Amino acid sequence: MTSKTEQVRARARGAATRTRPRHAAGATAGATTPYHHGALRDALLETAERVLERDGLAGLTLRAVAREAGVSHAAPTHHFKDLTGLVSELAAIGFTRFNATMKQAGESAGTPIERAMARARAYVAYAQANPGMYGLMFRTERLDYSRPSLHEAAEASFAGLAGSVAARSPDQVGDEELSLDQAATIARAWSLVHGYTMLLLDGRLTDILRRSPPGTNAESLLEAMLRATVPRLPPGA
Repeated sequence: MTSKTEQVRARARGAATRTRPRHAAGATAGATTPYHHGALRDALLETAERVLERDGLAGLTLRAVAREAGVSHAAPTHHFKDLTGLVSELAAIGFTRFNATMKQAGESAGTPIERAMARARAYVAYAQANPGMYGLMFRTERLDYSRPSLHEAAEASFAGLAGSVAARSPDQVGDEELSLDQAATIARAWSLVHGYTMLLLDGRLTDILRRSPPGTNAESLLEAMLRATVPRLPPGA
């Protein structure tokens, strides 16, 4: 039987596929296939993602991307100026896919708490399916948030998180200002899920899972954590 986590991961991969830039027709790694100007930019981003997931952020360089795409070393510089430009545009794509995954999870049937649980599972599943991209998205020192694409995608991500808090709260969450309680609720939820995700990706939960009751896995541990920390809602909420 397919677990909830496997289903969420499949949806995360599906959302990523639908929004992934298409590689130019006939281009393969190491080939010298010519590209149309616009297609080359998308192909370089697709190649950069492949290098990122395979070799990590340390292995993601302009030369590595050009070599894998089969184009001149000057091509990435022409389109993105420098590595910061490239990884910033790549992170914007990551946030866009992440937002689509979270939005889909938040529209699932159920109570507000069940939808919050679905969003948390989707958050973790996205990171597990795209560990390199997820890590890049939160490497603020490597990114240029003055680039409109990244700024807008990152802002949309925070708006989605704030919106999920608003759905469980009688108070209106403003576009610019938050009450202290709202800020604390958002920070608490984000810290819990992001922290859990990083521990999971780094393999730091292995010992805890090994010593937990039989049948405990990453999904059931996350759900137990969430149920212990979410605010209690009235019956039927």
